[in-house]
Amino acid sequence: MKKELSPYRQYMRRCMKLARLGTGFVAPNPMVGCVIVHEDNIIGEGYHEKYGNAHAEVNAIHSVTKKHLLSSSILFVNLEPCAHQGKTPPCTERIIAAGIPQVMIGSLDPNPLVAGKGIESLRAAGCNVTQGLLEAECDELNKFYMTYHKRHRPYVVLKWAQTSDGFIDVNRSSHALNRPTWITGDFEQTLVHKWRAEIGAVMIGTNTALLDNPMLNLRRWKGLDPLRVVIDRTGRLPASLHLFEGNQPTLVFVEKPSPQRLTAEHAVVPFDDQLPHRILDELYRRKITSLMIEGGAELLRTFIRSGLWDEARIFTGYQHFEEGVAAPEAKGRTIRRDSLKTSRLLINVNDSPAY
Repeated sequence: MKKELSPYRQYMRRCMKLARLGTGFVAPNPMVGCVIVHEDNIIGEGYHEKYGNAHAEVNAIHSVTKKHLLSSSILFVNLEPCAHQGKTPPCTERIIAAGIPQVMIGSLDPNPLVAGKGIESLRAAGCNVTQGLLEAECDELNKFYMTYHKRHRPYVVLKWAQTSDGFIDVNRSSHALNRPTWITGDFEQTLVHKWRAEIGAVMIGTNTALLDNPMLNLRRWKGLDPLRVVIDRTGRLPASLHLFEGNQPTLVFVEKPSPQRLTAEHAVVPFDDQLPHRILDELYRRKITSLMIEGGAELLRTFIRSGLWDEARIFTGYQHFEEGVAAPEAKGRTIRRDSLKTSRLLINVNDSPAY
């Protein structure tokens, strides 16, 4: 970071704090916060609150009560302002019309509809633009959005719980009771629901759907339910499962079209060694920017082997199963270790993801 930019970091961090208020409500758009500063005083701020609604820059400008101060103010925003007509008008036009002479930007927008055009538009209008303030932190904030546009697929999060002796489940048959084998407690389950509120889609395999009969919705956290995705190659999942109750969108990946389960949408794909790529390609087409894979073990291993994962969130409980379904292993760089109520949480990132 250039030395002369140091005093401005506090304002960019405020932008990021505001941006996070839109978590779970703005996808496939990015999370964006904006702060307007006049003589080291914040005179306006805003954030992108909901997909389809006004962007952060517009909300911030609107919040300024003394509009005459805008002509001698600095606008801070964690992502390059848009310069194209989408669901809302271009933010660059609003900034230019307000007469704001200086703009400080964190990340460049990788969306090809923007991708530098916002900065060009502002500079062409005589605005002094600086890009790169806390860029790495701003990129991390919008890692789902960045991955979606740079790698043309959703950001993939793997999630599982394992015992201290390395098992993800006991040995169960398809005739077992439709209930999960809990390794963690209430706190961890609530945390997972929080994650679901932040993610675009959650996915499970056929056996997990049969054995656990999960709802994959938000019951312990407020927010928007994610798209539910399930693998069902031969169409053997019964319509009685919670997944097919019709109260939440469900996408089923099958090998052949099926007239059953009218409450779910089917995606027909070849079940070959390119299946993980095909799944992500379909979700990308549907503008899903993030996917959390919640099991089972074979589905998790399939994505690990393909290299198509970005982050692994692993709970390790204190139980011992002694035998059962062995947990997967996602080797990567550890970025976080937490001691929780009934487990330890380890988060690894894949430094060499596919694509």
